[in-house]
Amino acid sequence: MIELLQLSNSALFVYYVLSNLFYLALLITAFVATARHRQRLMSLRLETLELSPFTPPISLLIAAHNEAATIVENVAAVQALDYPSLEIIVINDGSTDDTLALLQSACRLRPANLLYVPQVPSAPVRAIYTSATDDRLLVLDKVGAGTKADAVNAGLNAATSPLVCVIDADSILEKDALLRLMAEVFSDPLGMVAVGGIIRVLNGSCVSQGRVTEIRLSGRPLEVLQVIEYLRAFLIGREGWGDADMLPLISGAFGIFRRDIVLAVGGYRAASIGEDLDLVVRMHRWLLEQRQPYRIGFVPEPTCWTMVPSNLRDLGRQRARWQRGLLDVLWRNRDMLFRRRYGRIGWVMLPYLWLFELAAPVVETIGYCTILLAAVLGVLSQAFLVQFAIFGYAFATLISLGAVVQEEVTFRRYNHWTEVARLLLYCFAEHFPYRQMNMLWRLRGMWQHFRGGLRWEQAERKRFAATP
Repeated sequence: MIELLQLSNSALFVYYVLSNLFYLALLITAFVATARHRQRLMSLRLETLELSPFTPPISLLIAAHNEAATIVENVAAVQALDYPSLEIIVINDGSTDDTLALLQSACRLRPANLLYVPQVPSAPVRAIYTSATDDRLLVLDKVGAGTKADAVNAGLNAATSPLVCVIDADSILEKDALLRLMAEVFSDPLGMVAVGGIIRVLNGSCVSQGRVTEIRLSGRPLEVLQVIEYLRAFLIGREGWGDADMLPLISGAFGIFRRDIVLAVGGYRAASIGEDLDLVVRMHRWLLEQRQPYRIGFVPEPTCWTMVPSNLRDLGRQRARWQRGLLDVLWRNRDMLFRRRYGRIGWVMLPYLWLFELAAPVVETIGYCTILLAAVLGVLSQAFLVQFAIFGYAFATLISLGAVVQEEVTFRRYNHWTEVARLLLYCFAEHFPYRQMNMLWRLRGMWQHFRGGLRWEQAERKRFAATP
């Protein structure tokens, strides 16, 4: 028993060291990649892209399920985007609130008799509307199927552009976000099949007429902690993986995809929970099996502002759903592991997701239990316990501090020194008890996956804060 406890604690220490060293490597890679992105973008003339006849049209897809609180300003924001040829498709997925009525009033919708060809499966579309004020806008009213994936599939069927951009209905794109993202596509027009931008936390900031007019940090600790998480996930995680050409995920809140590739893999899997991860992994699989050269990229500057959960209940549901989605995708693609034909994806990316993302809450829980048991039995070295706690806390805090420093040095979205100081201060408070709560939520998500069940779980929507 004692030898087993000692072995378990040693294994936990090695696991934690490897996990943090991996993230440190991503941090260093991200710093280098961000500097390179900034240098390229400084020489880019966005007005050239906007005026060029070679800039391809984009179909922008917005899946909306009970989004009455934000849908009107969300549509206003995309209508105001700086992009020469844009098709806007809103998919009302069986909303039971005033989502459709508000769109009808704000955009003067009228029924349209248009051809709808279901190239990928989705629940039936009941009606199609066009706008009397903006001929770029199309609204699909469909039967609710309970998943965002099914709603986006309906939008894919209606889209006519070679590129599709998927965003969330509670998000706001900056005016030049599409142009900046398309600059990455133009850097490799034949090989780039998908590219994602950064997602930033909107809570606390002010919105007027579909534009973010004032960027401010929320006064709620729970929302500030999520700001740090998002910075770490995008400015370190996505940037690092993207630079290594192994990006596992493009956020469902803001990403551009080649429509022909999405259709080739069968669209979004309607029953998927983590539809964004599921699509990107299936794209990797299909393109590698076809032996096509390709790139799936990330650009840290084009920004989508999104509302994050503001209470523990909604945040817990979100994190549990993310973990369910991760488990679902990894299990379905387990045959890609360590297979020669899947190259870097099967040998590096997927093993990392299995070991350091999916297994993390299980390993941490077992580690806490064995450390506690060893302490009770008196077989745990007090010096080891203190060293392990200090090492774990310091390393994890260093990674969070690195993300905030990268944000401040490179992008400077939070200009007031008090807000930067608050972000840095919260980096030291993030790993207890917030980390442990996340661990429990993710364990609950894995339990829910084995129990089964699928539905569109949605956080309580709040209206965007207006400019004072």
